[in-house]
Amino acid sequence: MTARLEHANLTVPDIDAAIDFLQAVEPEYRVLHDSGEDADIRWVHFGAGGSYLALEVPHDGNADSTLNARYQNYGINHVGLVVDDIADAKSRLEAGGYREGHIPEIHPARIRRYFYDSAGMEWELVQYLSDDPSLRHSYG
Repeated sequence: MTARLEHANLTVPDIDAAIDFLQAVEPEYRVLHDSGEDADIRWVHFGAGGSYLALEVPHDGNADSTLNARYQNYGINHVGLVVDDIADAKSRLEAGGYREGHIPEIHPARIRRYFYDSAGMEWELVQYLSDDPSLRHSYG
């Protein structure tokens, strides 16, 4: 395999709130770079292990804070993050007051949960119970 996802760039209304949510998901995530509050447009690289999320504030101070209608408009519906222990991540998110979304079907090779951050963006968490890709990605 020659291509792998290094990062995704997301515009968020509040970088620090996004970091709080993501640190509840994965406490080992760290700020890899922060352009700083004094930058024309603040942006942060946040992650670990060779991949990260690039978070930035809207470029237009008058930007509409309304989210795209997920699964209806073009754009990202949710971002999926693999976690080692979904029960721990779920506990941290619930303790932080984050709302859980729909609970997917039971699957023998993975456990998934959906949560909304404070801006209403949806995030999928998945814990794989198998190393076999054909089982991990089986549907139907």
